[in-house]
Formats: sequence, structure tokens, C-alpha cells
Amino acid sequence: MRGQVLVIGAAVASLTLAFVYLAAGGGSYEPTPVADPCQPRAWTSPDDLADDAQQFFLSALDGAACELGVSREELAAGLATAEARDRFAAEHGIDDLRLEFAIRAGVGRAIDDAQAAGALSPLVATGLRALANRLPVEETIALIGGAEDVFSGAGSVLGNLGDLLDQAGGLIP
Repeated sequence: MRGQVLVIGAAVASLTLAFVYLAAGGGSYEPTPVADPCQPRAWTSPDDLADDAQQFFLSALDGAACELGVSREELAAGLATAEARDRFAAEHGIDDLRLEFAIRAGVGRAIDDAQAAGALSPLVATGLRALANRLPVEETIALIGGAEDVFSGAGSVLGNLGDLLDQAGGLIP
């Protein structure tokens, strides 16, 4: 008798859960659509360098994904490892030159976005653009992933440059 009560209780609980799920709109669930990587995204006012770096990373992925006509998420998974990159390129019919161009374009977009948001000074942005155009594609991908280092390094370079300019200002009559 006790076993029957447990089975009936479990069935009632299951039916109640299903009813609540359907009443809450669960029967018409649609996943959130993937954002269009070609649409610009506003940079927020970050609290720290990690937030700047994350926005740089996402902007670079958006730019490269837009060039390739894929989603940012798909590209991120495709760049995770060398094997994933080879698989991604083969699935989408992308040769090395096109992938390299797209990655460089994505980094360029991220640098432009960071400069426009005030996260990078024009001086640092110009240097990063020149660097991104000359680095091997493997290093450029690492630049995207290591964006936090770029921002922390940029801050110390700017601080040192500011100190030098202050010192030079005292030497000029």
C-alpha cells in the first residue's frame, strides 16, 4: 500500500511540474537568437582592465566573424585550438589567407572600438594596429585571447610616457 502512495505522489508531482512549466510559457520556448557580429556593440564603462580586455576580445571576435559570415560563438570555438581551427576552416571552405585577413580585420575593429571608447589612447592604438598587421596569425590570435595583458601593458607604457613628458617639460624653458 505504501509503495502505491509513493508512485501516485510521484505521478502527481510530475504532472504538476509539467503543468506549471506549460503555464509559464515553456511550451513556446525559443532560444535567444545569436547576435549579428556585423552590428556594432556599445562598449560599457568598464570597472577594470579585465572588463576592457573582455570587450576587446568580443569586439575582435565580432569583427572576424563578420568578415567570415559566421557567428562569434562559432568562430570562438573554431579558434580554440589548432585542430579546431583546421576543422572550422574545412567546414566553411576558408583558406589560411582568408582566415588571417578576417582575424586581422577583427583585431583592427577591436582596436578602433577600444580607442573610440577611450580604453586605448591613440598612441597605443596606432602601435597595436601596426603590430597586429605584422604579427603571424598565431600571434594575432594570441593577442585576442591575451587582451588583458595588452591593456595592463598599455597603462604602464602610457604612465611611463607621461612621466617622461613631465620630466622633459621641466627641461624646456
